[in-house]
Amino acid sequence: MENDNTVLLNPPLFALDKDAPLHYAGEICGFRVHNGPGGSGSAQFEAVVLDRSTGEGLVRSKEPLDCESQKEHSFTIQAYDCGEGPDGTNSKKSHKATVHVRVNDVNEFSPVFVERRYEASVPEGRLFDRIVRVEAVDADCSPQYSQICFYDIITPNVPFTIDNDGNIKNTEPLDSKRQRVHSFWVTAFDCGKNRAQADAQVIVTVKPSCKPGWIGWTKRTEYTPGSGSIPLFPNLHLEACEETVWNIQATVELQTGHIGKGCDRDSYSDRSVRRLCGAVRGEVDLLPPPSPATNWTTVLPTLPSSDSSLVFSFNGSTHVAVVPDSVASAVSGDHFTLQLWMRRGGASTQPLANQARGTRKEEETIICSTVKNDDSYSHYSLSVHGCRLSLFYWPDVSAARPVKFLWKLEQVCDSEWHHLSLSVQFPSVTLYVDGVTFDPALIHDNGAIPNPAPHQRLVIGACWEDLSNSSIITIVGYKGLLSGVTVRPGNVEPHSVVECLYACREGLDFGDLETLGSGMKVHVNPSQSVLVLEGDDIESFNRAVQQVTYRNSLRFATPGVRPLKLTTSLRCFSEESCLSLRQLEGYLVVLQPDAPQISLSGVGPHLARPAAEFEGPQGVPLFPELRIVCSLSHAVNTAAQGMEGGALMSDAVAHTLDGCEVQPLGEELNPEREELLIDMEALKERGLDIINTTAYIAITGAESISVYEDVLRSIRYRLAKGSARFERRFRLSCSEMNGRYTSNELTVEVNFLHSLDSLYHPSHLLASQQQFLHPSHHTGELSGHTLPNPHRNSVVPGAATVIIMVCVGFLVVMVILGVFRIRSIHRRGEGARGGSKEGSNQWDDSALTIIVNPMETYENRMGIATDMEGECDDEEEVVDSPDDTSDDQRIIIKKEGRDSAPRRY
Repeated sequence: MENDNTVLLNPPLFALDKDAPLHYAGEICGFRVHNGPGGSGSAQFEAVVLDRSTGEGLVRSKEPLDCESQKEHSFTIQAYDCGEGPDGTNSKKSHKATVHVRVNDVNEFSPVFVERRYEASVPEGRLFDRIVRVEAVDADCSPQYSQICFYDIITPNVPFTIDNDGNIKNTEPLDSKRQRVHSFWVTAFDCGKNRAQADAQVIVTVKPSCKPGWIGWTKRTEYTPGSGSIPLFPNLHLEACEETVWNIQATVELQTGHIGKGCDRDSYSDRSVRRLCGAVRGEVDLLPPPSPATNWTTVLPTLPSSDSSLVFSFNGSTHVAVVPDSVASAVSGDHFTLQLWMRRGGASTQPLANQARGTRKEEETIICSTVKNDDSYSHYSLSVHGCRLSLFYWPDVSAARPVKFLWKLEQVCDSEWHHLSLSVQFPSVTLYVDGVTFDPALIHDNGAIPNPAPHQRLVIGACWEDLSNSSIITIVGYKGLLSGVTVRPGNVEPHSVVECLYACREGLDFGDLETLGSGMKVHVNPSQSVLVLEGDDIESFNRAVQQVTYRNSLRFATPGVRPLKLTTSLRCFSEESCLSLRQLEGYLVVLQPDAPQISLSGVGPHLARPAAEFEGPQGVPLFPELRIVCSLSHAVNTAAQGMEGGALMSDAVAHTLDGCEVQPLGEELNPEREELLIDMEALKERGLDIINTTAYIAITGAESISVYEDVLRSIRYRLAKGSARFERRFRLSCSEMNGRYTSNELTVEVNFLHSLDSLYHPSHLLASQQQFLHPSHHTGELSGHTLPNPHRNSVVPGAATVIIMVCVGFLVVMVILGVFRIRSIHRRGEGARGGSKEGSNQWDDSALTIIVNPMETYENRMGIATDMEGECDDEEEVVDSPDDTSDDQRIIIKKEGRDSAPRRY
C-alpha cells in the first residue's frame, strides 16, 4: 500500500522446516531478500520473522512506496533455519520464493487540463455533433483515480453542452449577428471526485454562414474601346468553406459567335483584310456578289452578315454554284491556295457530331474542280464526312492513282464558323484551320478509281458524275454556310498571312504569365474565346483568376453585348462530400466607340468651266483640290494596342478608308451625252475595286486617305459635242470600317459657261455695247474663269438672261428719273435767275447713251438673283471705268456737247 511500510502478502509469508520440533534445527531464524528482475529487492524491502517456531514472517518496505513512481515490485525471498546452536552453525537455506508487490494508489492528484484555453470557429445556423474537445489528465496511477469521470460547464446560460469525453457541442443554432463570440469555462472531475486544479476557458467564434462558390462576381462588365486589356474578374475569389481540394479547373467562355464569323474582325471585308494582312494579290473570288457579270451566285440564298462579306447558304441539293469556264481557267495549276469560311449545318447551331456517328454516311462536297494544266487535266475536290475533312487530289486524270488527304477535326462538326486555308504544292499539302496547322491524319492511295472526264469545270456545293459522256450534278452536296471562297494560283500563302487573316481582334487573354503560381496551367483556344485555368492551390488559383483579361485591339470595336460564362469543377480528397459549384453567367458590354469625323473639303459648291473643256477628250476634274481629313474626338491608348496581327494592329487603321461613292443627283448619266472617266490601271495597281454604272461610281477597298484623294481627284466629267446644258450636280461621300462611319456629303454643282453671240439684247443697247465695250473683255479672265469664244454658237442660261434684263431695265428707269429730276431742278434755277438764260443752260440729252457690261461671273449673277434690289442699288451709285476688271455692272452716260466726260452713278 502506498505510504504504508507493511506489505500484505497473499498468501501470508510462512517458512516450514522438516526438522521441527527440534530446537534450533527446526526453527526459522530469518529471511533474506534478493533483488528481482526489475531491480527491486534488498534495497527497498526487508523480511522479518514473527514466529520462529511456526516460520511466520513479514515483508515490509524500508521506505514509503509511490505508486506513481513504480506500481509493481518483484523480488525473491529465501528463509534459513537456526542451525545446530544459538550461533546458527550449519544453518540451512530454503529455496527462493518470488514475491510480487503491487502498490495501491491513493487519490492524491487532481485533474489538470492539457490546454488552459480552447478556441474554435464554426459557421452559423447549424447544429454540430462536436465543436471542440477539451481534455484533462490526472497524475494518479490507478484507473480509479487517474481517469476523468466527467466534465462540466460552469458558466451558466450558454448554448453549449459537454459530455463525459470532453466533447462540446451547441444546443441551438448559433447566430453571428446576435453574438459573434461565445466564451465560457469548463472543469473536470476524476473518479475520486477530485475537481481540476484550474478550469479551462473555451472560446467559440461564430462565422457568417459559408456558401461555397465564387465571391465578388460582377455580372456586367463594361469595356471602353481603345482601353487595350482590362481584367474581367479583379475582385473574384473562390470560397471552398474549408473543404480540402486537390484539383481546381475553371473555364471562361466569351461568346462572340453573333459578331462576324466568331469574333470582332468585322471592321473590314474579307477582301480588305487580305490586303491589310499583306496577302499576295491575284486571288479569284469563286463566290462573288451576284451581278450581271457574276451571275452564277444568283441561285444561292444569302444570309445577313455584320460585315460586307456575303454568306451563302447551301442545302445539299439545289443550291449549287457552277463557276464559268472563263473563271475556272484562271485558277489552273498544281500550286494554289484555297481559302474559305465555313459553318456546317446552316443557320442552326446544333453540333453535328452525333449525326456524324449515326445518320450521315455520305460525303458532302464543298468544292469540286477539274482544270486544264498545259496538255493534261488535274482534278481535286474538298469534302466533309462526319468530323473528317478530305482532299481528293488527282494530279493527272489520265493516271489511275489519285491521292486522298484526310484530317479528323472537331471544328468540322461543331456548327461554328471556322477559317480554312488549304495550300497545295503537290505532293505537299498544308491545312490551316483558324490559323493553326494540322497534319493529315491519313494519306493513302485509293487504287483504281474511274478517271474523271477531261473537261474543265468548277462547282461549289456539290460535284458531278460522268455518265455516257454527259455530266450531272450529284445530289449529295454540302449543307452549311460558306463565305469568302477564294483560290489563288501560284505560290502558297505564307503562314504569317494565314494567321493574320484569322486573327481575332478581341478575345480572352492572361495578364502576366510570370506571376502564375506553381502548379497552375493556362490554355487559350485559337479563337481566344475559351480560356481554361487549372491548379491545385486555392490561393494561387484566386490570384490567377484575377489575371484573366479581355482585350480588343480594334480602335473602333463593334459595340454590343458579349455573353460571358464561368464553369468550375473541383476534385476533393473525399469525392462524396466534394463541392459542386453552379455555372456563373454574365456579360461584357462593349460601349459605342467615338466615331471618327471624316471630312471632305477643298472643293467649292460650284465648278464653272467653259463648255469646250467638258467636251474635250479628257473632260474636267470634278474634285481637283479635294482634301480628306479623319479626326478623333479623344486620345487613344495606342500603346495598349501593340499586339500581333500585322497591319491591322497598327495605328493607321483608324485612317484607312474602305470606300467612296460619286453619284449624280437628279437624272442618271446618259451614256450618249456624258460620262465619268477614271484611270482603271491606277485602280488596279492600288488593288481597289470599282463599280461604274450610270447611277453611281463606287470605289471599294481598304486604303489610305492619300490614295483615295489621288483616285478621287482623277475622276473627270466629260460631255459629248453639243451636249452642254445649264448645270449638273454630283455628290461625293466616303466611309470606313466597313461602312460603319461615313463622311459628310460633298455636293459639287457643275456649270457650263457659254458664249454670248446669240444672247438677245435691245437694239440700242447692243449698238452702244459694240461701240464702247473694251476689246480685252472678250479674251480676259473674270474671277478666274476664261470667257468663251464670242463666235461660238451657244446660249446663255435663261435665268441669267432674265436677271440681266431686269437689272438693265431698272437702271434705265432710274437714269430717266434722274434726268427728269436734274432738268426740273435746272428749270427752277433758271426761273429764279430769269428766263433769258434758260435756253443756254438747258441740258441737251439728245445723244444720251447707256452701256451695260454683262460679263459678270456666275456667282455674282446668283447674288443678283437672291438680292436683286440691293445689288442694283449699289450698281446705281458707282460706275467703274471700262478699264476696271471688277464684276460690277458698268453704266456709262455720255452727253454730247459741253459735258463730254461720262458721269457715273
